[in-house]
Amino acid sequence: MDYKVLALDIDGTLVTSDKKISKPTLDALIEIQEQGYHVVLASGRPTGGMVKYADELNFDKYGSFVLSFNGARITDWRTKETIFNQTVPNQVVPELLEIAKSNDVGMVVYKEGDLIIAGTEINDYMMHEANLTGLPIEYHPDYFFNMECPTNKCLMAGDPEILIQLEKELQKKYHGLLLITRSEPFFLEFMPMNVDKAHSLVHLMSGLGLTTENLICCGDGFNDISMIEVAGLGVAMENAQDRVKDAADYITSSNDDNGIVQVIEKFLK
Repeated sequence: MDYKVLALDIDGTLVTSDKKISKPTLDALIEIQEQGYHVVLASGRPTGGMVKYADELNFDKYGSFVLSFNGARITDWRTKETIFNQTVPNQVVPELLEIAKSNDVGMVVYKEGDLIIAGTEINDYMMHEANLTGLPIEYHPDYFFNMECPTNKCLMAGDPEILIQLEKELQKKYHGLLLITRSEPFFLEFMPMNVDKAHSLVHLMSGLGLTTENLICCGDGFNDISMIEVAGLGVAMENAQDRVKDAADYITSSNDDNGIVQVIEKFLK
């Protein structure tokens, strides 16, 4: 198969458990970009939480892409142009905040300028999101009722058992309006309808004059399943959730054992 693009989730896939790109992985990804392959970082993270990895991989030099907010936004890293952007309808954001409050879970949105805004008192799960992305978090509940600019994603953060039930209830309530998924057991994400990693990668591949048959996707989480299924080659990490492995064509070694290097050596050389 003539693969041209390698799309990678970040947490649990590209980076090790200590959130670093291993030297073998970094070297291999630089090498394939030198050879003309495109690399895409495809994550649920906000764009600002992906900057350090895109820069470390020299995306600005090679013209690679950052797909953030689970696909709601795509950035051409060479030009910094936003080439795809979908947002959550403003009118549902206050509703989601009230639901979060009544179920004792946290709620955040993401503001332009790379700031996480909390609508509830900041809990440990919300701090995990801030630490994970490296972005500041501030408590501004009034912001949710007077959105200055639309957000690409809303996030509830709290007890996994509560979120499991909320996921079922809210998928029914917002059917046809929002895409609702869990990237982690303690995160429930709300996206614009018809936006996920797969949908955005199809858009990107079309713009490059390619099809998804030219695409390899690697991931480990529930929000990676769509892109793994749509890719010409879908790869799950050894550390992936079982549902992700079931969707994959190939299972590579773990994120702590240079699993991405194994994929590159097997399929791109």
